[in-house]
Amino acid sequence: MASRTLFTISNNKKTKTLTADWLVMTRAYCVAPNPANINSLYSRINAIGDPNCSVTPVLQQWVKGKNVKEFQLQRLIRDLRSRRRYTHALEYAWVFKFLFFLYAYVGSLAEQVSKWMSSSDIEFSSSDYAVQLDLIGRVNGLTAAKNFFSSLRDQDKTVKTYGALLNCYVRVGLIDESLSLMKKMKEMGFLSSPLNYNNLMCLYTHRGQFEKVPDVLLEMKTNGVSPDKFSYKICINSYGARADYDIMEKVLQEMDSQRDIQMDWCTYSLAANYYIKAGLKEKALHYLKECEKKVGNDAEGYDHLISFYARLGNKDELKRLWDLQKSKCRKQTNKNYIVMLGSLVKLGELEETEKLIDEWELSCKTYDFRVPNVLLIGYCQKDLVEKAEAKLQDIIKRRKIAIPNSWSIVATGYMNKNKMEKAFECFKEALAIQTQNRGWKPKAGLISSILSWLGENGEVEDAEAFVKLLRTKVPVNREMYHALLKAYIRNGKEVEGLLVSMKDDKIDENGDTMKILSLQDQNSEVTG
Repeated sequence: MASRTLFTISNNKKTKTLTADWLVMTRAYCVAPNPANINSLYSRINAIGDPNCSVTPVLQQWVKGKNVKEFQLQRLIRDLRSRRRYTHALEYAWVFKFLFFLYAYVGSLAEQVSKWMSSSDIEFSSSDYAVQLDLIGRVNGLTAAKNFFSSLRDQDKTVKTYGALLNCYVRVGLIDESLSLMKKMKEMGFLSSPLNYNNLMCLYTHRGQFEKVPDVLLEMKTNGVSPDKFSYKICINSYGARADYDIMEKVLQEMDSQRDIQMDWCTYSLAANYYIKAGLKEKALHYLKECEKKVGNDAEGYDHLISFYARLGNKDELKRLWDLQKSKCRKQTNKNYIVMLGSLVKLGELEETEKLIDEWELSCKTYDFRVPNVLLIGYCQKDLVEKAEAKLQDIIKRRKIAIPNSWSIVATGYMNKNKMEKAFECFKEALAIQTQNRGWKPKAGLISSILSWLGENGEVEDAEAFVKLLRTKVPVNREMYHALLKAYIRNGKEVEGLLVSMKDDKIDENGDTMKILSLQDQNSEVTG
């Protein structure tokens, strides 16, 4: 019986058909809720909260019976990569164009893949291989990427695939390997564009070797490769990081003199940032004005300007640019409000912040707690933690579902005022609603402070309940057991069972554990 056709992929030359027999499923699936009610594939994939969960069922449903264009597949992979959903991008490539090719490195099917590749009429471009190499490096690591590259035929090892391999070396910070690969690429004539030089400069930047960046720019020019705007920006950043402002300005002037490079606000903001850090206000203001000339209707550019003027303590410019942003840009996003609110908080303008929160609440379609969180932080910084809690309670009363970050902010505020019982209660609220933000990571300092307080002052029941709740969010550790041991000993409760549980969790007793246990003997002597 013939295999059932699932979907076809079309390009300008031919149509490629994939059948049901080709879809060998080896992973557990996490299906988006009610996928039939979601109109677009983007929405279906976004509905899967965990980027490590499989999107295969969603993809299968979407492509079933459709004539899928190749550019659509490439566009989605590109979009997933830009949003750092590398596992989904890699899996997307699995299900469509590169399924068997990738199974060679995931499912030990190299021999079958080789035979299939030699007999298949599916075409693979150097760009396809480069994308796959990059994704494999991100998801499965450098060794897998190197194996993938080694398996390519000589004619498939092009400037793009070599560049993708260089990206993998740069990503993990391997300088010697990157230089060696660059040398080989130069011998093969693959260094005709600034892209790979830029990667090397980024590597030196990330490793803190700023002094080596200008040498790469010089080498690029010597080899007849014209720097692009990113080349100049990386070099400007290297001089700024070393506080070599005179040379930084010379590079800026050189960049501005290039006919094929259009100066943008990002470049001027880069220079302004370093002058603000150095306390050179006049220089900073000059480049901020240059930056503003290039912003146009770019809301992100206004966000940067507003943040810079907040650092300079200039409230008037802050408000002027906010008004300008509202008139020039189509709408203000939650991110824009967060930037402006944070800038007002930085200047201590809490009344202005409150007014802006009210304005945002009237205009927002979806309540994003990250926005009022800025005000909660401002209150706590001004030692007004009670007001922060009251504000949070007021928002919740208006049937808004809080997120754990909000309660954690208030809990931290109480901790800083040494009101640990209140900090404990607020942090319990955060843990109770952690499902509202599974990516939330409670601060280790706050956890330590509360555990220490519970061990010294809390009831056994409170300590046990808190540790049980905490274990749903962070791995069990010695600190949790030490808090419980202290609470048990203070309240005269037997600790043998607790020590057994500690051993079951593979947490060994150390010197601190023995000190805590010695308190048990001291208590016995006192009661005796």
